[in-house]
Amino acid sequence: MKITEVDVWVVNLPLTNPFTSSFETKTGETRTIVRLRTDAGIEGWGETMWGAPVARLVRELADDLIGTSPFALEAFHRKQHMVPFFYGYLGYAALAALDVACWDVIGRTTGQSVTDLLGGAVRHEVPITALVTRADAPAGRDMAKGIAEHAAAVVEHGGFGAVKLKGTSDVAGDVAILRAIRAALPEVNLRVDPNAAWSVPDTVRVGPALEELDLEYLEDPCVGIEGMSQVHRKVRIPLCTNMCVVRFEDFAPAVRLRAVDVVHGDVYKWGGIAATKALAAHCETFGLGMNLHSGGELGIATAAHLAVVASTPILSRAIDSMYYLHADDIVAPLELTEGRLAVPTGPGLGVTVDEDKLAHYAAVNARDGDLTG
Repeated sequence: MKITEVDVWVVNLPLTNPFTSSFETKTGETRTIVRLRTDAGIEGWGETMWGAPVARLVRELADDLIGTSPFALEAFHRKQHMVPFFYGYLGYAALAALDVACWDVIGRTTGQSVTDLLGGAVRHEVPITALVTRADAPAGRDMAKGIAEHAAAVVEHGGFGAVKLKGTSDVAGDVAILRAIRAALPEVNLRVDPNAAWSVPDTVRVGPALEELDLEYLEDPCVGIEGMSQVHRKVRIPLCTNMCVVRFEDFAPAVRLRAVDVVHGDVYKWGGIAATKALAAHCETFGLGMNLHSGGELGIATAAHLAVVASTPILSRAIDSMYYLHADDIVAPLELTEGRLAVPTGPGLGVTVDEDKLAHYAAVNARDGDLTG
């Protein structure tokens, strides 16, 4: 079997509400979609982060896939191993789009789900995290109280067991919001992610207040492995990252400096499915926890994340996922019940692309360009 064709689209899809972090406010997602076709008539689908820059790189890399077997993933990654060196996150994201599409083809060819190809399911449902931001604060209300009430309503409606606040550079304001959420939801697993917007001194200063809130973990409060290590020495809360351990070269320094307790993986930021599974093995070997980051995955990418989680015992926490915040999808909707996504069981990724919706949202991107915030 040989790959004969690679098609690439960039799509824009809306969010149900604006989503605010310490560095941007998003009203929708721009994603790159890939379809592989083989000489056996089998198609495979991939999806990855961002738009035009990644799509251009995917098209360049696709030239090297034409005429090769979709099963030959090790050879493909070895040939392209310098791509992330030159292109950074864009390189990892582009490789992951093609990697996931190949896994989908392999599964459809063999009649097996990607979960089974990765070793079989240790869980059949995956809990996801309720994500709250300052954009959720009702107008004219006390911000902390308003966000806490919103979080409580989301948890009650969706059955979520974990809540994550996207923090800002306003450290005191974030602490006030966390206190209000904890008061409203005393049993929930609570997290905060300032995306490195806090300084080391500010993080250490508010550490005692955060310790009282029984956080599941504190994610990327400050910049860099060294900064996280300084915080770790003085704050008794597990530290999580998807910003200072972002490639395998970062792993050893982070372990030596005791900078993190939990590493957030991501198929699209780490360059593919096998790389993410390898990260899980590293974390387990060194006694670290692991979870999955969300970059705004639609159904194709979410299905790949679900297959990884379903087949990886260490991924036992509620993962980050913005899936439930999207107003639409380009696949038949994944099932969310009581804060959990069911793992697809069909061949490959187990999802079916609606090509009419794909064409519609590609036309939206062609008209409006990539969404930047």
